[in-house]
Formats: sequence, C-alpha cells, structure tokens
Amino acid sequence: RFDLNYSARSKGNRITFEALPADDQGTYCALLLMKEDDELAQPNSDPNKLHQFFDEEFQQFGPLITDETLALVAEKPSSNLPAFRYAGPRINEGGATVLLGDAIHTVKPYFGLGANTALEDVSVLADSLEETSTLKDGVRAFSDKRAGEANALVTISRNMDRPGKLGTAAFIIPLILDGMFHKLAPRLFAPNMFAMFQKTGTSFRYMQARKRFDRIAQLSILGSIFYGIFTAAKSLVSVIAKKIGVVQLLF
Repeated sequence: RFDLNYSARSKGNRITFEALPADDQGTYCALLLMKEDDELAQPNSDPNKLHQFFDEEFQQFGPLITDETLALVAEKPSSNLPAFRYAGPRINEGGATVLLGDAIHTVKPYFGLGANTALEDVSVLADSLEETSTLKDGVRAFSDKRAGEANALVTISRNMDRPGKLGTAAFIIPLILDGMFHKLAPRLFAPNMFAMFQKTGTSFRYMQARKRFDRIAQLSILGSIFYGIFTAAKSLVSVIAKKIGVVQLLF
C-alpha cells in the first residue's frame, strides 16, 4: 500500500526509520533518526556499513532502497530536527502581512502536516479576505482563525515527542487506550490522534479538546473499574477473615 506511514526502530533504539508517502505511485520520503555522534550520522560514512545495517535491522525495507540511494544518504551530513515552536499569539504584522505554513510553526512530520497546514492557511486567508471589507480586517480575521490552530498543533506535536522512556510510554499508552475504547464505544470515544489527523475538516483545536475529554473519560472508567476490584477484594478478604475467625473460635 502506498498510503501508509512506516516506522521501525533498531535494537537498542540506535536508529529509528520513518517513511512517509510522497505520492500515490509508491514513492516515499524517509528519515533516519539517530544520535549525532553515531558513526552512520557522520558525512561521507561507509555506505557498505549502512547497507549492512539495513540488512540486519530493517530487513523489510532494505530491498526497497537502491544502492545509489544508500550511497547518497551515507555521503550527506546529518541535520537536526527543529524544536516544536509557535510564532503566535498573532500571526500577522500590521494590516498587510501574514505568516503561512512553517513560518508559523514547526511540527512533527506526520501525514505531511507542514505542507497540508500551509495549503489550509492559504484557503483560510482567501476566505477571510472575501468575508471582510478591507485588507486589514481580512488579515486580522485570518490571524484570529489560524493562530489558535497553530498553537494546538505545536502542543500536540510536543506531547507526541517527549524524550525518554516516560515519553515513549506517554506516546504509546494513549494510542492503546484510544484503540480499545473507540472499538468498544465508537460513538463516545474518538479514534487515536493519527486517525484524526487524516479526517477531513477536523481542526487541531477540536482534536486537542476531544482527546482531553477522551482521556478524562478513560481514566474515570479505569479508575472506577480498579476501585470496584479493590472494594470487592477487600470485602472478600473480610469475609474470609471472619470465616477463619469463626472456625478458630469453634476449636
């Protein structure tokens, strides 16, 4: 399939491989995420070692990447991912200048969010200019509509990219919970964040608020279940203790 994101992590978390669809013909844009002091992160590294690494760690992807591509990857220097930042609280300067796309924010490269939000910015700007009588009012209307969206998107990206084991747990556990609860009660609980990213017409502020509601509801239900189990176990222990006490008295 050419519409899926692929992700893999090597043993010991040395390197993470991310592949994102670039078109509907099977062309993918891929990232290798690793520490800057890694041997394979250095410019003009050995392409044979990179090839061997793929053969050993990413066997499902190695055959899909040509030797020429691996040689180019080994040759180029590494670059750092930008921190997740937001240019707000307003994204206009005066009455005739606005920011669009990545000039407003830096985000996690899932589902082409950078390019897609830039296109959406253009569409919203066009609507804002048509809905208002002056350029100045249109620019301000655009800023009011999109600034909050950009802020929500950056917050979502930060929450999905926290470092360390706790960060990994904070990323994976919500996906598991969302999958379970949405399957059990799809009318009450929304799908996970990745599925919501792909839903047309869903705003980032809505996603943020919806996931906040889901998390509170999920934790409330789980808390009630655990409390019920604890109460039942406590009652059972009390009954058993009383029975044992009665038997001891009889003897």
